[in-house]
Amino acid sequence: MQIFGVDIGGSGIKGAPVDLDRGDLAQERHKVLTPHPATPEAVADGVKQVVDHFGWTGPVGLTFPGVVTGGATVRTAANVDPGWIDTDARALLGDRLGGLPVTVVNDADAAGVAEMEFGAGRGRRGTVILLTFGTGIGSAVFVDGVLLPNTELGHLELGGHEAEKRASSKAKEDHDLSWERWAHRVQRYLQHVEMLFSPELFIIGGGVSRKADKFLHLIEEVKAEIVPARLQNNAGIVGAAMRAAQSA
Repeated sequence: MQIFGVDIGGSGIKGAPVDLDRGDLAQERHKVLTPHPATPEAVADGVKQVVDHFGWTGPVGLTFPGVVTGGATVRTAANVDPGWIDTDARALLGDRLGGLPVTVVNDADAAGVAEMEFGAGRGRRGTVILLTFGTGIGSAVFVDGVLLPNTELGHLELGGHEAEKRASSKAKEDHDLSWERWAHRVQRYLQHVEMLFSPELFIIGGGVSRKADKFLHLIEEVKAEIVPARLQNNAGIVGAAMRAAQSA
């Protein structure tokens, strides 16, 4: 069974048909740059470009980098235009895609659902936290496989700063941090999250998961097991498609 998944991020909009039997992309993904400013209308145009690239005419699952309630309404928009707040994303994107059935979910929640079903969290019980390091820091919290949606732990305060402003991949680039210095910031962040939630497992996702060998071994003072996401930066696309299939 194939369903289309789209991952809307602060820097790129990427998507592909997903083989839900394998939990992997059925074709190579197509990506366009996220427009700036990332207004609802401009992002919707980018989503249409990605979907049209494949000539897709079936259900579409989409992630959004913020809180999404009721599978439709955007409540926060930290890394895209604030015009998204209170927008009915399902209606907007469905209309732009010519009436295709659309499902919208928080981006990290989508990545987490995919990792729990097909990736590093498969079969794991207890508390598992996936953290995506990209333009910001997204989070997905699971207890015995059940998702607590829209946790947004990247906005925790750490040392007087919003955590994602100090420890995201974008922060590493913006401040020209070495892997060692950035890993130290990530370690402090993980220690803070661990103090609050006592997880058995951290899954590190986002684009930086492809370079786990550069930094994971530098994170030592965390009790929980820490592993990279197996689906890496495709997890959001797969999870979006999974949610669309459940809604179909």
